[in-house]
Amino acid sequence: MSKRLRIAFLVTAAILISSLTMGGYEAQKDSKAKSKEDLYNQVELFSDAISAIRNDYVGEVDSKKMIYGALRGMLSSLDDFSQFMDPDEYKEITVGAKGEFGGIGIEITSKDGIITIIAPMAGTPADAAGIKSGDRIVKINGKTTKDMTLNDAVKMMRGDPGTQLTLTVWREKEERVFDIPVKRAIIKINSVKDAYLIDEKIGYVKLIEFQEKAAQELEGALKKLEAQGMDSLILDLRNNPGGLLDSAIEVCEKFLPKDTAVVSTKSRKASQDMLYKSKVNSQHPNYPIVVLVNEGSASASEIVAGALQDNKRAVILGAKTFGKGSVQTVIPLKDSSALKLTTAAYFTPSGKSIMNQGVMPDLIVERYELKDKKKSPSDIFEKIGGENAAKLEEKRPKAKEEIERDSQLERAVDLMKALKIYRKSNQ
Repeated sequence: MSKRLRIAFLVTAAILISSLTMGGYEAQKDSKAKSKEDLYNQVELFSDAISAIRNDYVGEVDSKKMIYGALRGMLSSLDDFSQFMDPDEYKEITVGAKGEFGGIGIEITSKDGIITIIAPMAGTPADAAGIKSGDRIVKINGKTTKDMTLNDAVKMMRGDPGTQLTLTVWREKEERVFDIPVKRAIIKINSVKDAYLIDEKIGYVKLIEFQEKAAQELEGALKKLEAQGMDSLILDLRNNPGGLLDSAIEVCEKFLPKDTAVVSTKSRKASQDMLYKSKVNSQHPNYPIVVLVNEGSASASEIVAGALQDNKRAVILGAKTFGKGSVQTVIPLKDSSALKLTTAAYFTPSGKSIMNQGVMPDLIVERYELKDKKKSPSDIFEKIGGENAAKLEEKRPKAKEEIERDSQLERAVDLMKALKIYRKSNQ
């Protein structure tokens, strides 16, 4: 190829690359402009609807109430955990953080448009009344929860200690709708509920919430049991609805070496992705650990279970966890209302998504057998209709599997004994 022809070729290639680059840039620019235009069109549509309501609705319209209603709908259309909070509701979320309030002791979410119990807190009135993870609340004191917001449901369930509350729940797995009377009490949140030796120096610790002092309480429990000769641990995270991310990481640090991956978060923008690692070395012996989980183990519980599982520090036993693997950020607005917005998703150290997937145990053990008949939840409100819940309860014969028996803990103890024998034989 001659020098002149080579130069001509290079110039042509440069022009072609430049035009492709500019074309890509222009296409990207056009895409963003189109997206912006679409947004403006939708906002204009929203404005037209507000004008029509203000001008033609049969009665006087409360503008703030109308806008708040629109914001609730907007946030609820995103996912089950994003929500709009008016000023009173925004204040309300600080109550639980104080560690004490009047209520029944449950963590709830919205699932398939129905208020659903993530888990009852251990030792609370809800727990004593037999409320279970996955129960759908269809009525509160006789009032239907159809189209009810989570905040309104919380308000109805909280109240003065000693007062009575009746929840009508649909227990999908057992195909029944029935009333559960619960008496409100002062709910005091302590992260560690039980800590004792079972047998053969097997320690048992039940962690029911990841509050600010969870790791501190766990440390105290571990030291007490180790002083009594504990050489293995069963960590019970069943029906633990979660709590603070920092507390989950601090709990993992009790069992993992420094700089070990605990959890990662992925956001819409890659620059906001985070990887959380243990910051200190474990100060406890490297004894075998079995972690108990079930469908009521959510959020921070799933982070701990996933971290110990992926780092091969514990065997996970029980049922698949809830699958609440997302980060909610509270964004205050200028009128003291706020947005609770899902801003990221949690992933275990090996990269498995927790959101809607949960953590799958190494050893699946159901607490008792249940019929595996699936029905759509969408028609539950029509199904119960005006029929008395007590009548629906009468139609169903008592099942013998309702007899309480902690088969999961029994299996965990058996597994721990086997692990200890295996360890000794390999020393």
